Amino acid sequence: FSILFFFYWGMAMPGLHLLGPLPVRPLYLHGAGRAADGSKMSKSKGNTVDPLGLIDRYGADALRFFMAAMESQGRDIKMDEKRVEGYRNFATKLWNAARFCQSNGIGASAHAEAPEATLAVNRWIIAETVATVQAIDIAFAELRFDEAANAIYQFVWSRFCDWYLELIKPVLQGEGDAGAGETRAVAGWVLDQILVMLHPFMPFITEELWHALAPADAPRAYPIIVAQWPMPDARALDPAAAAEIDWLIRLVSEVRAARNELNVPPGARLPLHVRDAGAETARRMAAQEAALARLARVDCVSGDAPAGGVLQV
Repeated sequence: FSILFFFYWGMAMPGLHLLGPLPVRPLYLHGAGRAADGSKMSKSKGNTVDPLGLIDRYGADALRFFMAAMESQGRDIKMDEKRVEGYRNFATKLWNAARFCQSNGIGASAHAEAPEATLAVNRWIIAETVATVQAIDIAFAELRFDEAANAIYQFVWSRFCDWYLELIKPVLQGEGDAGAGETRAVAGWVLDQILVMLHPFMPFITEELWHALAPADAPRAYPIIVAQWPMPDARALDPAAAAEIDWLIRLVSEVRAARNELNVPPGARLPLHVRDAGAETARRMAAQEAALARLARVDCVSGDAPAGGVLQV
């Protein structure tokens, strides 16, 4: 690793002198792989890491994602098996999310463009998808593969799986609701975008899901590697929807934290009283009441809270 820089310039200087252009441009030098404790791998020390053994235990996708996520400029890569296991769990979470989507009538999207959306939660996830595409494009242009990997990781794990799929469950259960069809279309489109963005890092599971999500009577005619890369359309950014859903996420998180602090049983439902709410907060409470009641395990109650035994968040 330490001689690669000089090896390159040993080729570059004669190339510049004799031919004119550089022989290789650009050149990317990644960090060296080291043992989990940061020491140099050595057969005599017995601390070498067998990549084939990691693949057998956790899969090629998990190891590939680990190498990309740990590759930070100017830093060597510590081959920590626990981190590889964590990215295997990430692949499992994506697989379970896709199974959940299939069981609720969500499949492959027929269009590369984002569907029309009226519900705030759908406008929010479309905007989050576009923001993630923008972050990954910038990271790839700057050869920051760690930032690209972490951007798609945070989006899939936190925004899509932990929050979006939970927020849309009440909508999907309402078969007669017009929002159910819109939500299925948006969720299918977002899942397609996730698979395409994640494919450079996890090619095997994304290829499998790419075909599995397609209807049986209309299979995918081409592999995911030739699918259109998502377009970061700035028109899809929706500050109002982002503010509303971020407000809901913060409120649910604070209520959950308060319940845990007081050791409230997870299944217990608590009355929620809203005091001195402005017009915008009242509108958000009315629009997000079903999601709030389900995620925070509360029942919205009108009127002031009774004296004593009240927790304020």
